[in-house]
Amino acid sequence: MANTEGVLIHPAVDNGIRQGSPDFSGGVLSCHCTDKPVKIRVGAQTAHNHVCGCTKCWKPEGAIFSQVAVVSRDAVEVLENGDKLEIVDTQAPIQRYRCRDCGVHMYGRIENQDHPFYGLDFVHTELSGEQGWSAPEFAAFVSSVIESGVDPSRMDGIRGRLRELGLHPYDTLSPPLMDAIATHVAKQSASAPAAASQNASAAPQQETVTSSPPPQPAGQGESLFGRLLSRLFGGGQR
Repeated sequence: MANTEGVLIHPAVDNGIRQGSPDFSGGVLSCHCTDKPVKIRVGAQTAHNHVCGCTKCWKPEGAIFSQVAVVSRDAVEVLENGDKLEIVDTQAPIQRYRCRDCGVHMYGRIENQDHPFYGLDFVHTELSGEQGWSAPEFAAFVSSVIESGVDPSRMDGIRGRLRELGLHPYDTLSPPLMDAIATHVAKQSASAPAAASQNASAAPQQETVTSSPPPQPAGQGESLFGRLLSRLFGGGQR
């Protein structure tokens, strides 16, 4: 059995998981600046809260995992000092807005309307002083902590500690979220041939020319799993 003594995951869960309140209706997130902090109102309860080991999500100092949840983008409002916000990586599928002074990520937004998670913003509820936010449910992208510098020999202990906390460790997302993503991609894949068939039937008939098959587009031979991660997160990192 793995030794979990002294294994720290994230300050919000290391001493046990605080359960959420079914009647909770949101609160205010503040960055770490003592002068003119950025403040964001989240006007609803969050969902799918989890700890994440990817190299993209913001982590408090000393933590090897982040804690992140989602909420409807319509519920997120910048209250104060929004002029201090900047996008971490404009090319990333998730546009993460951070305070340019303290570096804390305030929210992440998806602008691509074809993305399965479009309409949801990513937030760190630990930035709020209110109690009642949805409790973390699982651990995502666990292996990715190695990319952040964690010694691979520690992984058994880390996964063991996550299980002790009731956070099942996954190396992607939880099964319900992965099912939602795969369903979205399957619907898009099914609609593409139908559209192509309609266009072909409407086009004038042309003489058939025999030629060698075109080269296979990059990524077409990849597995569904690989294509999902590439499309959603730019690879195995979110």
